[in-house]
Amino acid sequence: MNRRLFLKNGGVAVASLGAASTAPAFLLRAAAQTPNKGRRKIFVAIFQRGAMDSLNAVVPYGEADYYSLRPNIAVPRPGAGQFAALDLDGQFGLNPALAPFKPLWDSKQLAIVHAVGSPDNTRSHFDAQDYMEIGTPGVKSTQDGWLNRYLQSKAEPQATPFRAVAMTNNLPRTMQGKSPTLAISNLNDFGIRGAGGQTQAVQGGFESMYAQAANDALRGTGRDAFDAVKLLKQANPTQYATTAGVIYPRTQYGDRLKQLAQLIKSDVGIEVAFTDIGGWDTHINEGAGQGQLANRLTELGQGIAAFYADLKDFADDLVVLTMTEFGRTVKENGNRGTDHGHASAMFVLGGAVKGGQVYGKWPGLKAAQLHEGRDLAVTTDFREVFAEIAQGHLRTTNLTSLFPGYQVNPTNFKGLLRA
Repeated sequence: MNRRLFLKNGGVAVASLGAASTAPAFLLRAAAQTPNKGRRKIFVAIFQRGAMDSLNAVVPYGEADYYSLRPNIAVPRPGAGQFAALDLDGQFGLNPALAPFKPLWDSKQLAIVHAVGSPDNTRSHFDAQDYMEIGTPGVKSTQDGWLNRYLQSKAEPQATPFRAVAMTNNLPRTMQGKSPTLAISNLNDFGIRGAGGQTQAVQGGFESMYAQAANDALRGTGRDAFDAVKLLKQANPTQYATTAGVIYPRTQYGDRLKQLAQLIKSDVGIEVAFTDIGGWDTHINEGAGQGQLANRLTELGQGIAAFYADLKDFADDLVVLTMTEFGRTVKENGNRGTDHGHASAMFVLGGAVKGGQVYGKWPGLKAAQLHEGRDLAVTTDFREVFAEIAQGHLRTTNLTSLFPGYQVNPTNFKGLLRA
């Protein structure tokens, strides 16, 4: 099983655990820690699977070509009615469905990186998502994800099993690797259960089985998995109520953000977290300020705004980053939608973020400026954004190991973070 233990019970989490440990010493460390003292930095990645149309999310309303190329689905200029773009800086505007982001922008806690993406030209969702998660565009043979390589590069002696958590059904590619990580679909299901009130007997049976295992690595992995369950029970994250006035979307995505906030509040040692939200493949009837895309943006924006408000006391130590595998074609198609494109946009949120700015060189939308004559061109490699957060927020100094085969140049960083 390659030192991995899969605990499945309906929607139960997947635990991917690394090197063996024969004693739950982290429980003693966790119990001895004082909440909020020497608090670690936290990074939360949110993957928008399906390729978000950045041009209708962060609208380049200052470009006349945007409107000529999208006669049916362009978001109206600011001031043109209820479903018009929300002005940001005189050139770009937010889709009105992202209205929850506007106060964060105005308070300079939200930044945008536009025309960001992969140097690889694939238009395959699977390949592009994989490349973004492993951090090696065009190289499929990479075994581990870039976030797992970050964990490997920065030893943390005081780490608990919850140092890296994905609120997903399965462990995402970005967290797969040698360093211990967890995937949890629902906090209430994280554990070993037996039918008919036999939970204790079943859990005890599993513990005995692992205690008697001949393979030391497997035995340690099994005990680590049960230790994680014990720590979660001890911390009881569900006791932490949502901050007054905060309302999460009543969706799986909203529930997972809410539970992630509970985990962070319970001080179980989270440093890196991940979740995702699908539904961004808008080939047909995309809509503009309302419609299919706007519905997805509403859920995205409401969820992130609620999550950030819920964790207001952690804001200075928190960075939230959205990403999507690629963008959409600049010109709308015959079905009033958009097809697979190239560059897209990222949202960066946090108390230490230099917000209120759209970062990145804008390539323009004229025919000669488009990638392959059809797409928004990439002017910022997504790895530069990842590397800037890894160095400036997570304080790693080993950027080379994070992105093998790529020379990270800090002079290309956008200046997203305050010193």
